[in-house]
Order: sequence, then structure tokens, then C-alpha cells
Amino acid sequence: MAEQLRLIKKYPNRRLYDTKTSSYITLSDVKELVLGHEAFQVVDAKTGEDLTRSILLQIILEEEAGGAPMFTSDLLAHMIRFYGNAMQGMMGKYLENNIKAFTDMQQKLQDQAKSIYGENSPISQDLWAQFLNFQGPAMQSLMGAYTEQSKKMFMQMQEQIENQTRNIFSGFQFPNFKTVDDEDQPPKGKEKSAGGKK
Repeated sequence: MAEQLRLIKKYPNRRLYDTKTSSYITLSDVKELVLGHEAFQVVDAKTGEDLTRSILLQIILEEEAGGAPMFTSDLLAHMIRFYGNAMQGMMGKYLENNIKAFTDMQQKLQDQAKSIYGENSPISQDLWAQFLNFQGPAMQSLMGAYTEQSKKMFMQMQEQIENQTRNIFSGFQFPNFKTVDDEDQPPKGKEKSAGGKK
């Protein structure tokens, strides 16, 4: 039998109520649920509106305000510009797929390390703890660089698509449509010959 989705209610006073433990919890507690890969949903206690994304964004905002932000100002600015853009849906899916590929790679590295050192030896447990302590900031820095590179690749792909589209339609004569070649030509009636006016 599938485990029931953990339901968290948010009240007008901004307090979060965990229906599983029948107690109020904090944003830090919700973060622990995320880190523990536990499925949950946050809803408005009165309307039932799904507030899960809003709560997750609050957690990200708190983490970014800490000492080791993951996203640069330039990256955030580029992400904002995609809202309302025709490529918005594609960009979201692109980032989601890339982050999934990154986390899969991280999990494989962890599994390989466990297979080498094991989990029962006291020595291996100490080494694993040291590895995890190092892994946090290292992976965070790597993830930021990876996301930045993915963004640049996506921007280049978008630019190529726009250029290809312009090249395809440049051969057709649409009203008020200027090609690159047209923009390089002087206006008719204003051309001058080498010897003066025509």
C-alpha cells in the first residue's frame, strides 16, 4: 500500500501545522523533510490552495541569503527574463532535466564510495563523514557552476534557433520585413555615385 502524502496546513498567522505529528512545525522542519526525500504537500488551511511551491521558494530564499549562495546575480537576472518569454516552458524543463542528471551523478558517486569503504567499519564511517562534510560546499559550488554553464548553453541554443528562423524567412518577401542585407543598403533615391548626384 502506498504511503499517504504528508499534509501540512498553513494558517493565516503563517504557522505551519503537520497533520502527521499533530504539531506545529517551522520552515527548518520542512527543509528536513525535503532533505529526507519525504513527500509532502503544503495547503492553505482555509482555502485548500496548494502552497508547496511557495514554501519551497521561501526555503531557497533563506538558503541564498546565507553565507554560500548557489545562484549568481547574473544567473537570477537571466532566469527572470525568461518569464513571459516563449522559451519559458522549455527553460524550466531544461533546468529540471539537468538538475536530475546532476543528482543522479552525485548518487552514483556516493554509491561507489560506499561500495569501496563499506558502511559497517568504524574507519570507513569516519572517512564517509569527512567526505560528506567536504561534499556539501564542494557540491554546492559545483552545482552553481553547472547551472551557470547550462544556462549559457541554453542561451546559445536559443540564439541559434532565432538566427536559423531569420535565415529561413529572409528569402520570402513579407511586407515591412527587413533582412540583414536590406539593412545594409542605403535608402532608394539617396544613393550617390562616385562623380556626384545621379
